[in-house]
Amino acid sequence: MNTSIKQLKVFVAVAQSRSFAEASERVHLSQPAISIALKRLEESVGGALFARTSRQLTLTPEGEAFLPVALRLLSDWNEAFEDLGEQFSKQRGKVAVAALPTLAAGVLPDVFKCFHETYPRINLSLHDVLAEQINQMVREGRADFGLSVDPQQTDDLSFEPIWVDRYVAVFPEGHVFGLQTHIEWAQLGDHPFIGINRLSSSRQDIDRTMASVGVTLDILCDASQIATVGRMVAAGLGISVLPALSFRQIAAAGIDHRPLISPDLPRELGIVVSRRHPLSSAARTLFELIHAGDDDSWQASDTRFH
Repeated sequence: MNTSIKQLKVFVAVAQSRSFAEASERVHLSQPAISIALKRLEESVGGALFARTSRQLTLTPEGEAFLPVALRLLSDWNEAFEDLGEQFSKQRGKVAVAALPTLAAGVLPDVFKCFHETYPRINLSLHDVLAEQINQMVREGRADFGLSVDPQQTDDLSFEPIWVDRYVAVFPEGHVFGLQTHIEWAQLGDHPFIGINRLSSSRQDIDRTMASVGVTLDILCDASQIATVGRMVAAGLGISVLPALSFRQIAAAGIDHRPLISPDLPRELGIVVSRRHPLSSAARTLFELIHAGDDDSWQASDTRFH
């Protein structure tokens, strides 16, 4: 069956007006073109939809039954293209982002606010999860893209670096570390340590670095949430190591920090996208907005950590 949308429009126009002349004006076709379109539609469906007499044009029973169906099909057609147009113009749609907690709290609030003010009908979804979960969500299409560390040795994901973060030693105010401008990684072994989630990319960096300097951490306990680590440090239970960007989440009375050196350990962060799932128009716009945020103002705001 080769029924076209043009034939449906012609059928509805003639059925509603019962006049080739009026239908011609509605659909902007000549009367011969309307006659040909109806003929081809009737050939396609296998029977007459109109009963034609010299004085009157009426619907056959089959035509009467088909009219509401044709109206619904045209409505669905129009709605489908309106929806598609709204998605391309960012008037509606949704974007899901998976991000490391440090980036979710430190970068995305301002970006989401700006995006929402410009595209208020786009639904935004944020998943603040660990790096491996980010990779899996992007890989499976459950997140349009991720903000994370480089997912190395993966053929199905690509990574575009945007920020460089570094690690800082975090300690309670009044701690001996406050007398120094920098802290060496090897010094961390002399104090009770509050660890962060063992599955996190940050914890894996910390463990590798401590192994490289030949020092074992005196881990008092591990906490899953950065905010929890901050509160435990503020309470005087121990020190910790966190990405500099995450200090925005825990900065409060009772906590201080210093950059870590020997070795200097830059932490490259950026956008993770799937090579198999192209970004929607809305997701691409948010992607570009985040990328545009890689400016001097962001870097300057974090020079105290570097």
